[in-house]
Amino acid sequence: MSTDQTQDPSQGKKLALVTGASRGLGGAIAEALAEDGWHIMAVARTTGALEELDDRIQAKGGTASLGPLDVTDPDQMAHLAQSIGARWGGLDLWVHTAIHAAPLSPTGHIDAKELANSVKVNVNATAQLIGLIEPLLLARQGTALAFDDPRAGQKFFGIYGATKAAQMAMLRSWQAETVKIGPRVVIAEPAPMATALRGRFFPGEDRDALADRHAEARRILDTL
Repeated sequence: MSTDQTQDPSQGKKLALVTGASRGLGGAIAEALAEDGWHIMAVARTTGALEELDDRIQAKGGTASLGPLDVTDPDQMAHLAQSIGARWGGLDLWVHTAIHAAPLSPTGHIDAKELANSVKVNVNATAQLIGLIEPLLLARQGTALAFDDPRAGQKFFGIYGATKAAQMAMLRSWQAETVKIGPRVVIAEPAPMATALRGRFFPGEDRDALADRHAEARRILDTL
């Protein structure tokens, strides 16, 4: 990453880190923030999808830095946090949308690999990221934005519902702990959207009746 301020288009802009930025709500929020003049640090595993996001951001006159990284890799995430601190000195906003959505299945037939991957992404990675990103948010009196999707106890959602609930329990504890000292932690519950994630859960659903992810991204950001 270049630190030459005369050539760095991110200088003078608010900085948003979006984990899980390549598609879905994360991508829509990244685009909306960039359109509003924020510089986006976009993180996801899929390089091609990140490059497509960057093309859309640039087409709207925005700027982004791309991080084709795995949020479950502790070394990669530690390096990311160190790089953000060295280049920008802190974060104004962290938007966490990275999630592993295990296929629906009866609880008695839970796949051990899917369960392990869900715990790794939804729980372990979130815990590590909170520890790494909290100091960066405090440096700029920033905000963390996460998203609830309450499925715990619903039939066939054994893996996703349990690991998403664990993630939310952790985030809500962090939210309660930081009310007075910061950073601000906001947990939103998006309306049902026509995303690939929801399509895997409800393949026969009428997608025309669902919210547009870009409109929902704007609605959520307006509440901040």
